[in-house]
Amino acid sequence: MKSVTILLYDGFSNMVLSCLLEPLRAVRDQSQSALHWHIVTPHDGPARSSSGLNIAPDLACKDVIKSDLLMVVSGYGYRQHAKPENLRPLRLLTRQAASIVAADTGSWLLASAGLLDDQTATIHWGVISDFTEEFPKVRPSYERFVKHPRISTCGGASTALELMLAMISEQFGPADAFIASTMFLHDAAQQQSTGRGPNRLEGKGTAQLRQIVNRMVETIETPLSLEELAQQSGLTRRTLDRLFQAELAMSPGRYYQLMRLTHARELSTSTDYDLREIALRCGYADASALGKAFRKAFGHPIRKSRGSRPH
Repeated sequence: MKSVTILLYDGFSNMVLSCLLEPLRAVRDQSQSALHWHIVTPHDGPARSSSGLNIAPDLACKDVIKSDLLMVVSGYGYRQHAKPENLRPLRLLTRQAASIVAADTGSWLLASAGLLDDQTATIHWGVISDFTEEFPKVRPSYERFVKHPRISTCGGASTALELMLAMISEQFGPADAFIASTMFLHDAAQQQSTGRGPNRLEGKGTAQLRQIVNRMVETIETPLSLEELAQQSGLTRRTLDRLFQAELAMSPGRYYQLMRLTHARELSTSTDYDLREIALRCGYADASALGKAFRKAFGHPIRKSRGSRPH
């Protein structure tokens, strides 16, 4: 996946757009890949979000040649958007896309164009009853997201994020999916522990998991063994493994390592520390050990990450 087209309709949710786009931004910045995206609108003018923000398109719909992924993002006003006379841009873009994601009420538009006939799909929970009645040829699902080889669907912001993380893991690997997920999990965990932000993290991340993640953050420079981590959390090693596999589909050791390597990447792009200093700050004995672990996890040397430092 390299080229992403985002089709925005008036009334879209800023939160849904962020949950679709920010994980891709994290992957692009981490891997320094050719991943890129552009925004289009069905009328080629600015799209106005549900909160009144206007986003101008990068190009006209007719100028889109092809897309590896098309994201159809609709919120309020979906019935008007789905009128036959308004579906031409959608039909054009879907024909040129290798795969499609419909978010929020985007499924309503795809169903109106006949693209979901005889398929299982989901939509924002607030309209799923009407959706079921309106489109009898579509098999409605109450799952958080429905992923198919070509067309995937989801509801609101949290489900959009979960779908994107699943797609990133499949397309780019679990390491890049981890990088994207930490934007949300780590920040929420730290804010919760310091009395800031929401009292709980929606979706993945129970109170017990947050406590353990916080302990990992606190011990990045001097990592604990998994036995010590389990003991300090009041768990057996086996229970610790089960907790991480159940909630993050990853072993605690892998998660701990990726957390340290992510921190190393951040230090390499935002500070003037040499690699020896970065290694010590991330719990590695020397620059060589850090370099080997980083290359194995991400497929390129950490020095490549240093080239992305903002000026």
